[in-house]
Amino acid sequence: MGTKPTFTGGCYCGDVRYQCEGPPLMRGLCYCQTCQMISGGAGNLFMAVDAKSFQFTKGSPRSFNKKDRPGSPTRHFCEACGVQLTARSERAPGAVLIKVGTLDDPGVFEGPQLITWTSEMQKFHLLPSDVPAHPEFPRPKGSERPASEAPNA
Repeated sequence: MGTKPTFTGGCYCGDVRYQCEGPPLMRGLCYCQTCQMISGGAGNLFMAVDAKSFQFTKGSPRSFNKKDRPGSPTRHFCEACGVQLTARSERAPGAVLIKVGTLDDPGVFEGPQLITWTSEMQKFHLLPSDVPAHPEFPRPKGSERPASEAPNA
């Protein structure tokens, strides 16, 4: 029986640290306007992990939710250095979205499995040719929920 992968990471100043055990549920790249804003203009690389296996191991992050639409995500960040670490949404309560740049080893990300919100991307953003790209967040199979109501990264 193999061991479950363990992912660790934290903020720039080291005041907040986290750990997660188990394989990623999804690896993505989001180009929505919000993700462009929080990333400084680029897309937002994220890795979804099981919320049950995720924990902050040092410090307590601050949280913020703009609450500008139903299901808007709550973002967690370091109060001291401002680095955004994770996001959670009531639309996906079983997942935590880890910001790839906060991983101790960002190489474990291995690239996105899907790209979302290409309808809002800029001309200077790049799309890998071998990754499925969607104008919004794709509907889960069998879901009647509009793509625009899916959780943002």
